[in-house]
Amino acid sequence: ISAKGGGTLVIPKGVFLSGSIFLKPRVNLHLDEGAVIKGSLDRKDYPKMITRIEGQFVEWLPALINADKVDGLRITGSGTFDGNGVPFWEEFWARRKTNPATTNLDVERPRLALIQNSKDVKISGITFKDSGFWNLHIYRCKGVVIENLRFEVKDGLRAPSSDGIDIDSSQNVTIRACTFRVDDDAIALKGTKGPFAMADKNSPPVENIRVIDCTFERGHGVLTLGSEGTIIRNVVIERAKVVGPIVLMRLKLRPDTPQLYEKIHYRDITVDSTGALIEVRPWRQFFDLKGQPPPNSIVRNISMTNVKGSYGSFGEIQGNPKQTTISDIKLENIDVQLKTEGLKAIDVKDLRLKNVKVNGKPFTL
Repeated sequence: ISAKGGGTLVIPKGVFLSGSIFLKPRVNLHLDEGAVIKGSLDRKDYPKMITRIEGQFVEWLPALINADKVDGLRITGSGTFDGNGVPFWEEFWARRKTNPATTNLDVERPRLALIQNSKDVKISGITFKDSGFWNLHIYRCKGVVIENLRFEVKDGLRAPSSDGIDIDSSQNVTIRACTFRVDDDAIALKGTKGPFAMADKNSPPVENIRVIDCTFERGHGVLTLGSEGTIIRNVVIERAKVVGPIVLMRLKLRPDTPQLYEKIHYRDITVDSTGALIEVRPWRQFFDLKGQPPPNSIVRNISMTNVKGSYGSFGEIQGNPKQTTISDIKLENIDVQLKTEGLKAIDVKDLRLKNVKVNGKPFTL
């Protein structure tokens, strides 16, 4: 199809077992109603290659659906990508039980989709189900629209690193009208990590991200910055409904990585569960200074406005001591019922509250 000028690969109703699929330029993918592309359980069907994972390039499994340098790509329809992930999850937890130091890279699990190095991409209508690892990984792309997708894992099962969408080193991304029921962060904004991260030319800033009209049913974080991340800025999440015990604002601050998180805005949010509204704090997973002095990080121009409903706690704001500068934080027009009322704020400059009510009473620090 690609050699003849392009076209659309249409998957009809039915279940089709597959290993890695590699989409070529000018080839779109459409799944009819009832169409399921189901991932193989045999790792040999995912030929190992150098791939981007957790802010680095390593020899690892590709995704079920892969697309590289495919400007104008369209993935559409109402079918399902099924990662068939339960055996992969069970293997990971068994290894972790035997060796608590087991990492994601130690137990290779395929993502559902990896789209990279592309412009003008649109993904709509598809259900992403039971991914072995991350669901939808967007790396070094510009101008992406992700809409009307559903991300889900089986209730009652732990699905390690089943992030819904990972926006990695990409710019100008819109996510709208999606539903998330996963067992890790619903949406994670990512780059790289380590003391030399700012010099990594493979990890440009994450910029100009919009999340609109999405529903969050299960997960660790609604919109999370990190754990791999250097410069992340100009981010808005608005008109969200949070109905699961999920952290709303989750900013991970690595003590081994220089970071700049700025112009991050959460607004027009309805909550109805038991999570935390804010979790800005150190994140020390796989900490490694590589012999370098602890780097500095900055968090500034962060806001949460127009939030209402019932939730578990207000949460906390604190950085890495003597490394993180946190300033210009605005909480405005918040009216919530909380089981735990207090907000823990340590070394935060210019923290402003305006019209904030907790359990029917004006809230003060």
